[in-house]
Amino acid sequence: MLIKVRRDTLIILLLAFMLILCGRVLTYVAYASTIEQEEGIPITGIQIKGNDVIPLETIKSNIASSGLREGSYIDGDMLHTSKRTLPLSEAIDDAKKYAKDSVIPGTTAMPIVAVDIKVDNSTGIVTVTVVEDFNKVNLGGIFTTPSAFLYV
Repeated sequence: MLIKVRRDTLIILLLAFMLILCGRVLTYVAYASTIEQEEGIPITGIQIKGNDVIPLETIKSNIASSGLREGSYIDGDMLHTSKRTLPLSEAIDDAKKYAKDSVIPGTTAMPIVAVDIKVDNSTGIVTVTVVEDFNKVNLGGIFTTPSAFLYV
């Protein structure tokens, strides 16, 4: 049993095979000839601990404005973002300041009094521990002492 194939069909199949083979070879050569740039450790995520009232997204967005966000990477003691390069310690100090400025949605109350930020240089995970203290929160003069809540 022989399968009859016309000559023009055979030529088209051979040309298609050669085009596919050449495309694969060109893709491999282009990949092999690129210079690999070592960018460092990328920031993979932000973990937040200790918050009760302030939403995670509010704290994450405030910390992201300091440069500690996905898409940035750590190279030694420098943090490289899409817009600038700055020392990692400066980015951590800025992130602490921005995290303390996080407010309860719909209010101007800022209950975060202390922030601890640790960056793991091997995995790129940023761990943020916040301490919320409602004794020192200024709620606009309505309730200024914790005992005022008992009388309402």
